[in-house]
Amino acid sequence: MGVFKMPSLGADMEEGKLVEWLVGPGDTVKRGDVVAVVETQKGAIEIEIFEDGVVDRIDAALGTSLPVGAPLAVIRGDGEAAAPAMAPEPESVPAAQLVKPIPAPPPVAAEAGETPASPAARARAAELGVDLSGVTGSGPGGAIVLADVESAGKGRRKPAKQGLDMDAMRAAIAAAMTRSKHEIPHYYLEHEIDLQAADDWLRARNADCAPGDRILMGTLFVKATALAAANVKGMNGQYVDGAFQPSKPVNAGVAVALRGGGLIAPAIMDAASQPLDQLMASMRDLVARARSGRLRGSEMTDGTITISSLGENGVDGMTAVIYPPQVAIVAFGTPRPAPRVVDGAVTARMCVHVTLAADHRVSDGRRGAKFLKEIDTLLQNPEDL
Repeated sequence: MGVFKMPSLGADMEEGKLVEWLVGPGDTVKRGDVVAVVETQKGAIEIEIFEDGVVDRIDAALGTSLPVGAPLAVIRGDGEAAAPAMAPEPESVPAAQLVKPIPAPPPVAAEAGETPASPAARARAAELGVDLSGVTGSGPGGAIVLADVESAGKGRRKPAKQGLDMDAMRAAIAAAMTRSKHEIPHYYLEHEIDLQAADDWLRARNADCAPGDRILMGTLFVKATALAAANVKGMNGQYVDGAFQPSKPVNAGVAVALRGGGLIAPAIMDAASQPLDQLMASMRDLVARARSGRLRGSEMTDGTITISSLGENGVDGMTAVIYPPQVAIVAFGTPRPAPRVVDGAVTARMCVHVTLAADHRVSDGRRGAKFLKEIDTLLQNPEDL
């Protein structure tokens, strides 16, 4: 018998508001299934389950703001008997903060003649112009959930309203970065990379492609960084409970600027193994979902290194702050022509300024220099990425 708790969705999260249940008592769940939607300062995050079993009991009411670690549901394993009526109180959460277990009715009660649907589903239906009376619900008791509306609204999607409290987001980001600078002994390295080979290769590769099939320079930055992080020790992983936990897959966090302000850095899972075309599609999908507030919990918590690119903002570079519990972040400035000496002559070459911020508890300047040089080497051979 396991207790499914409010997860931590980042270093800047203290609590989340439960806005949608996608499962109900008696439903079978598998590790990785999305079972609920939680609203944080960074938008609505889809929460995954981390064990196989059957939903025995729902312990948290919709619309309730809960601290990290508060119980949400009880998951029963194969062959286990039903849980008692009251779930045990976890030691990590004060009793005053716990939400009392509730019966398990459909997630949203409907007035007589009204189609039962979750609040998130109703809001999205209004945005898309979907008539709920014509939608079949897949939620508990036949209630319509967000996924049902998204499916019904395909082909006539409108941009979702951000609906975020930007002041709260900036306060949360500031708190996380303050903690990062206070707790993590940062060191910094800078390097200028000649991008002429990469720029020439991209132009030739994209010449006959439709806009939607083109690869952007930022994709090469992410792939080269992910491959380098996989090859150089001490750059890929998380520092948890006083120790570095290296990661085999490189889950590359990509900094995304949100419309209206704010920044978020969800992760692309196993970015080093993705071909460039697939990685470009993954980045487009991640940016779209980040800006519409539809990210998964694992994308917010499982990042192992972050890449931030200033794109076409016209700024040479920046010094970034590590996002805990990660141990490194790489910032790329705006690519621009710069004078370089090639074969004894000064010529204009496309270049980019790169800055590494890394955790001195895990690596040092020599290791960081090797890492930046590895990124440089990889970008000189873009066809091999």
